[in-house]
Amino acid sequence: MDETDREDETPKERANRELIELLNELRVVLPGVAVLLAFLLAVPFANGWTRVTAFQRDVFVVAFLSTAVSVALLTAPSSYHRLRFRQDNKEHLVKIGNRLSIAGIAASAVSLEAVVVLVMDSVISRGAAIAAAAGLFAVIALLWYGLALAAALRDRSAR
Repeated sequence: MDETDREDETPKERANRELIELLNELRVVLPGVAVLLAFLLAVPFANGWTRVTAFQRDVFVVAFLSTAVSVALLTAPSSYHRLRFRQDNKEHLVKIGNRLSIAGIAASAVSLEAVVVLVMDSVISRGAAIAAAAGLFAVIALLWYGLALAAALRDRSAR
């Protein structure tokens, strides 16, 4: 039996549990993205920022904007919940919140990739930046998406 299909739960109880799980997951993800945004907010004002290349500036813009989008997407479920509080729409909130969270996590992956490229290009070389970003992409693809996809395929074939 799937964890989301507990026989002893009413639909309302399941929606309440799933909403709590979603908000708890967001509490784990959001601080890391918020710290990254805070770091990126400070970068242009740091000494030496004027010595960046056009490529580094462009990568910074991608990192900054994708991080801001990630924060917006990851905080949206909480805002939606507050604005629709006590209006019996938790199942809808869980569906919307799940989609927003997945999109926010994807945006944070773009942020991480861009930050790695920016730092490695600044510290070592463009080639090292590309290699590090490719390695990180493989890790993110495997851990954030591959494991879940493999489990879904395994569950589908078990049925």
